[in-house]
Amino acid sequence: MTTRRLLLASPALLAMPAAAQNWQPERAITMIVAFAPGGGTDVAARTLARFMERELGQSVVVHNRAGAGGEVGWAELARARPDGLTIGFINTPNLVTIPIERQARYRLEDFAPIANVVDDPGGFWVLPDSPWRNLADLAAAARAAPGTISYGTTGVGSDDHLATLAFERLTGTRLLHVPFNGSSQVRNAILGRNIQIAAMNMGEGVGDFRQGVLRPLGQMAETRWANTNDVPTFREQGFDVVDGSLRGLAAPAGTPAPVLQRLAAVVRGVMEHPDFVAAATQQQLPLRFLDPDQHRAVLFAMRENYQRMWAQHPWRD
Repeated sequence: MTTRRLLLASPALLAMPAAAQNWQPERAITMIVAFAPGGGTDVAARTLARFMERELGQSVVVHNRAGAGGEVGWAELARARPDGLTIGFINTPNLVTIPIERQARYRLEDFAPIANVVDDPGGFWVLPDSPWRNLADLAAAARAAPGTISYGTTGVGSDDHLATLAFERLTGTRLLHVPFNGSSQVRNAILGRNIQIAAMNMGEGVGDFRQGVLRPLGQMAETRWANTNDVPTFREQGFDVVDGSLRGLAAPAGTPAPVLQRLAAVVRGVMEHPDFVAAATQQQLPLRFLDPDQHRAVLFAMRENYQRMWAQHPWRD
């Protein structure tokens, strides 16, 4: 079955107004990724773009705009013309936390969510020869040498950073934070022995785990992700840390509803396509579709939660 036939058979699309079903981009679509090439978001974006352009009849070109924990790319997305020809990947919690922790060049209200695509739990990763076999080992070492054990994240206020701060509070420890512009840089840093822990999502590290290049100390899912069923959760090890990253698509606020609906239907159809599912499985992408209303509700609820957290425990270094 072709992508077009699959989408036309989708109940979600059949329920759309004719204007939503008929909207077609007049030229190539730009998909902004606010992180460096090679990371989990970039991989997901390029895979999704390849399938989307089959249905849309136009190229979907990924533009990486890394910097400031994602703010550079998201500010560019927020300023774009709201015509459906510029869309971008948005990542939680960075998208939500940046305007809470500092004066940012965008607001959450500047975006029109299209669909969520990935829900990836966090994890702590070490090299195979690390002396730490589990989270208790890490906590003991951190207590013995405060502020000396280095960990890399994708930036201040990222899911990796906030989860590590939660681990520090639970264990009464203090680690050394080293922020990067993307998970690929975090990976390179630990493989180069420039940091001792990589705080990365499970989907970003599982390939290296299976090849024996990295070893996970634990995953931050509520229950074990099927692809890493042999890795205990933080909770199973006695540390109540549940965190991860949603990665989805958004357009600039003001993008017409029929355009958003059409794009959401395309994304949903792609995520149901067996070829895309196979590619996502191969790339270790934990998929979770949310439509525009669901995605928006999750984002605004998340903002309320992080605003409360900021009032109690500001996370700026």
